[in-house]
Amino acid sequence: MSFLGKVLLPLAIGALVVLPGCARPQASSNRQADLVFSWSQDVGPLNPHLYGPSQMFAQDMIFEPLVSYGRGGEILPALAESWEVSPDGRLITFQLRQGVQFSDGEPFNAEAAKLNFDQVLANTGAHEWLELIQQIDRVEAEGDYTLRLYLKNPYYPALQELALIRPVRFLSPAAFPDSGTTADGIKQPIGTGPWVLAEYRKDDVAVFRRNENYWGERPDLEQVIVRIIPDGETRVIAFESGELDLIYGNGVISLDAFQQLQQSGRFQAEISQPLSTRAIAIHSGRGPTQELAVRRAIQHSFNKDAVIEAIFYNTERRADTYFSDEVPYANIGLEPYNYNVEQANALLEEAGWTLPAGGAIRQKNGQPLVLELSFNALNNIDKAIAEALQADLRRVGIDLRLLGEEQQSWLERQSNGEFHLIFNDTWGPPYEPHAMVSSMRKPSHADYEAQSGLPMKAEIDRKIALVLISTDETTRQQLYRDLLTTLHEQAVYLPISYSTNLAVFRETINGFEFASQANQIPFKQLTKTPKSNR
Repeated sequence: MSFLGKVLLPLAIGALVVLPGCARPQASSNRQADLVFSWSQDVGPLNPHLYGPSQMFAQDMIFEPLVSYGRGGEILPALAESWEVSPDGRLITFQLRQGVQFSDGEPFNAEAAKLNFDQVLANTGAHEWLELIQQIDRVEAEGDYTLRLYLKNPYYPALQELALIRPVRFLSPAAFPDSGTTADGIKQPIGTGPWVLAEYRKDDVAVFRRNENYWGERPDLEQVIVRIIPDGETRVIAFESGELDLIYGNGVISLDAFQQLQQSGRFQAEISQPLSTRAIAIHSGRGPTQELAVRRAIQHSFNKDAVIEAIFYNTERRADTYFSDEVPYANIGLEPYNYNVEQANALLEEAGWTLPAGGAIRQKNGQPLVLELSFNALNNIDKAIAEALQADLRRVGIDLRLLGEEQQSWLERQSNGEFHLIFNDTWGPPYEPHAMVSSMRKPSHADYEAQSGLPMKAEIDRKIALVLISTDETTRQQLYRDLLTTLHEQAVYLPISYSTNLAVFRETINGFEFASQANQIPFKQLTKTPKSNR
């Protein structure tokens, strides 16, 4: 457990914690300036340099990057006003924004930025999935506002990965633990961002107050109150009763509920542009899915169009490849696995999986064709997809057993490889394709585990290493073509649809626009007007 968790957890049971240095929010007296939102899990200790259980949207509220990721992939200034990349691609020089302070009054400057970078680099084992961290040689501060980032090799996605929500964001030096090592935890989540964590009760509520000393345009809202509501149906009830102002995300409520709220005419309901690929990873090194014929039969057995219509109400587009054609380097004309039950049956028969007389489940050498699919039990949409896939696979003689699990158990199963099939969505911009592909080489990731049984896995990893440091565009395109073609032909991913975020909000909420990253929530730009008396 982190330092913050150790300090706050004993106090959090039954009592709201007012964090040091933060004024108590005036939620009851100025409700009109507050926005009430809900999330399925506790926001976590909010260490900017680490991962779960901290929730990304909450980390993004407090901590800022050097550069931000705009629509269409544009890299925009954030804590860095400008930057210059050397001709050989191995040095990026940032000119930092002057006059920026952390919310505790500490100055943000080159020294503070280097201190944070050094903490991330000292804990590289936790960041093996992110190639940028492996490529940084050193970081140097020059004066108060010049920061130099030296790379071991030219790394073309460096700026995109500096825009990620974690791990390269900036914590006040005063909030570092006494050990000086943020891998041990932090004293408080203190950043330069537009919000300050003001109050917190574990597994109940987190209150984010507007940072009155924010260097940029301050939010109009005074507070964002995040209530922890694990269940989607309970979340809908709370929203309809007026307890919540906003529902946002993917899988946070069922699409049945979204459609009902949308059609009620009482609320505003929006669907984002496609953000990532909703997919299932298929383990190539475990049980029956070691066989290519079984993996391909699964592809042909799944009626995606029926799922798109019945579960998504056509709010998402069918995915035929792991990365959308709109992702850089991914528009290479891969042939989809069409829905074809006859073809699926033929593949299984040829591979020796036959139906016993009077039986419904195929067998081979006396063993039934039984697979397991793991999913996060709190994700209403994944549960519905799992049930549809279970029914489709049974029609071709595959017994798919569903494992709806608590999120941490589901994540552990991704990392330890104890699955046949497991939900494993892509990450969307700005991660695709480079960061996703990079993570495929790292054990303890579902992508690595899914590919681990492939005879050409070593060659896949070698090409990934090459493509990330390639300086020749033609070479890079060919390497991506080879990689994505191999993974598609080996059928280690079952793409389902190109997923979107959903938002439902009250008529009093204005200024809404979806964020450019899937795990950001656009609280900063929202305004709230008095409720109509009509």
